Formats: sequence, C-alpha cells, structure tokens
Amino acid sequence: MLIQRLPQHFDADPKKVILLYLDPGQSDRLTRFAAFAEKLSDEQSDRLLEHTASLFEHRHRRYHELLLAHAAIGKKAMSHAPVLTAKQELVFGSYLTKEYAVEAAALFNPSIVPHPDQSGLAAGETRFVLTLRSVGEGHISSIGFMEGVIDAQNKITFTPQGPWRTAGTKVNVPGGDDDHYDIVFDDSIPLSERVIFPQASSESMGMEDLRMVRVVDGDVIRYLGTYTAYNGRNIRSKMLETTDFKYFHIRDLKGSEVDNKGMAYFPRKVDGQYTMLSRQGGEACGIMQSNDYMTWNKKQAHQKPFRDFELVQIGNCGSPIETPEGWLMLTHHVGPMRRYTLGVSLLDLEQPQIIRAILDKPLLEPLESEREGYVPNVLYTCGWMQHGSSILIPYAMSDVAVGFAMADIKNLVDHLLTCQV
Repeated sequence: MLIQRLPQHFDADPKKVILLYLDPGQSDRLTRFAAFAEKLSDEQSDRLLEHTASLFEHRHRRYHELLLAHAAIGKKAMSHAPVLTAKQELVFGSYLTKEYAVEAAALFNPSIVPHPDQSGLAAGETRFVLTLRSVGEGHISSIGFMEGVIDAQNKITFTPQGPWRTAGTKVNVPGGDDDHYDIVFDDSIPLSERVIFPQASSESMGMEDLRMVRVVDGDVIRYLGTYTAYNGRNIRSKMLETTDFKYFHIRDLKGSEVDNKGMAYFPRKVDGQYTMLSRQGGEACGIMQSNDYMTWNKKQAHQKPFRDFELVQIGNCGSPIETPEGWLMLTHHVGPMRRYTLGVSLLDLEQPQIIRAILDKPLLEPLESEREGYVPNVLYTCGWMQHGSSILIPYAMSDVAVGFAMADIKNLVDHLLTCQV
C-alpha cells in the first residue's frame, strides 16, 4: 500500500464571515446615506448603532474600525462629502459594509508547509500551516489559513479556531502598482482567523490555488506561494511571499514564459538557479529556471499526458519534495468524465527536466464518498509536506471538504524505481 488515508477531515463552514466594503455603484446611494446620517441626532445615532451592533459586533474583531474605514472610502468618492460626527460616521459606514461568507460556496485545494515556529514540540512532531482556497458569493476565491501539529503516530491536532475571520489590510508600497502591494495582519489576529481577500483588479474574481513552499536560499528562509489571479476574463500568475504569515508581499510574476497557471517553486536552487514547476500551456508539465525568482524567460517541456486516466490534462500539485534518489513531483491527472486523480513522478536531482520514473497508476483517486460536491469527481491538492520519513498530503474532496493521506517515502521511491518512464 503506497498511501493511507487519515481519519481527519473538515468541511466548508458558512459561518466564517469577514466585513467588506459594499460598493454603492453608480447611483445616488452615497448621497442618500450621507444625508440620512447627517440629520441624525446623537440619540437617534445611538439607537441605530446599538441595534446594528447587537446583530453584528460580536461576529467581528475590528467592527468599529472597519465601519469607519468604509465611511472614509465612501466620503472620498463623493465630490462634496459632509462633515459628520463620530457617531454619524459609524452610521454612514454601516450602510457601506457587508458580511461576506468566505467558504459559503466551496473549500478546497489546500497547500501545506512547516510552520515558522517549531518550538515546544515533542519528539517526532511537526507544526504546520495549511492554506486553503475558499469560495463565497459570486464565486470569488480568497485564501484562508489553519495551523496544527502532526505527531510521530501521524495523528493531527488542529489549533483551536476562534469565532472570527478578519481580512488583511492592504498596504501600498513605494514604486508599487495595483499588482504589487502588501497585506498586513495585526499581531492580535490569530493565524487561523486571517483571510487574504483579493485587492487588485487582476484578481477581482479570485486568488486561486495557492501553492506554498518553504524556500531555503543560503541563510535566507522565506515562504513563497504562487497563485492564479482571475478577473472574470483573464488569468495571470502572481506570487505571495512571507516570512511570518503576518506580513505578505503580493507581486506579479514577470517574464516571457509566464503565460498560464499552475506554477510551483522548488524548495531550493538547482544548479545555482531558481527552479519552478509549471503548467504553462494548460495541458502538460514544464520546468522553468531563472536567476531571479520573479522573472521567468526560460522553460522546457516536461511530462505530457499519454495514459487513459490523464488524456485531458496533467499538471503539478505543488512543489516537489527532495529525496536522495531524486525530486518527488506530485501531479494531477484528468481523464474520462473529467475525473481527477493524483500521481507521482521522480525527477533527476541535478537535472529535474529529466524524468526518472512515473508511477504506473494513480496514487490517490476519489472514493465513492468523496465524489459529491461543488465540482464532483475531483480529488486535488496544491501541496504536500515531508514529516519525518513520510509525506503528509492534504487533499480536497470535490471542492467541499478537505481530507488527509500519508505516504511512506521509501516505499514510494522504491516502487517508482520499478516503473518505466
């Protein structure tokens, strides 16, 4: 047996809500809201604010702060903004605020990396960060987080999650533009409560399929993640970078060979160059290398679909894992009836464009109990993590739930070496 499912799994949770700005659009709503708030007495403002707060304040960590922030956005959009009292500002802001359930439609495509903090653990334990693609109203994808520990017996314990979810604050950077900005979270917001919601026009309909990896470059350790920005018409590959999961750099990937999706960094340089798996072209795997981890002008064709269960397309499922025998590359396959399965290939350690072996059958395929969901018959992931002599694989079940599986590295490599390319 090459893979074993673990008992832990969790479903999408519509109770996870954040506060967003409610764009009034091209109408007279802003003027109407402002005129209404401006006429309120303190007593009237208090009455309305108390009623609204009784319904919503307990559901959010930064309730008053966000109402005022949204009021400021609304006033900035007006040609003649009124002068409002503090209470009137809150009332005005409440009409420009909405709740958004980040997982109301779907939860899927997890990625996993070792946590920056590995202190206080028992022998054989690994603390991890799980990233998730969450989809809510309007099919807008955002990025959510969970954290936990897997022990020597492969038992997973998640850090308890609080009742709130909070979107990060956008920070404009010197020389930046709409696709180059930062996201910051206050120290008081636990990791599992943080949500990265789209902030650029290129990603207005979603930040999709984040592939995270811990990258070691000499003495520098950083976490890099690639994702697909989608605006409802076009896609583009972008990058998220962090060292602490509190401050994130969002950047647009550059280069003549960045023309599709499914990019995933190697965890270290190969032959002195940054190296990337890709699905450039949309149907097959590729290898990209660069002296600059932001700019990609060189790629090589790699693994192509040729078997019955992958004729529609193949692609990587996150960053590779290094073993003495070569790089393990996790792949997805799409076959008849758009059924998704996972597979593994073994790449040469120093020349990863060379494929040493391809698993002769799917490593993981959807069980009957995992077929039903937002997108049926899809088993997918955006990353795996080494844990001792094993690999932990979180995976999505038809876009509505996440489960876990384990593979023993030696067994997997030994079997791969018996397979032909």
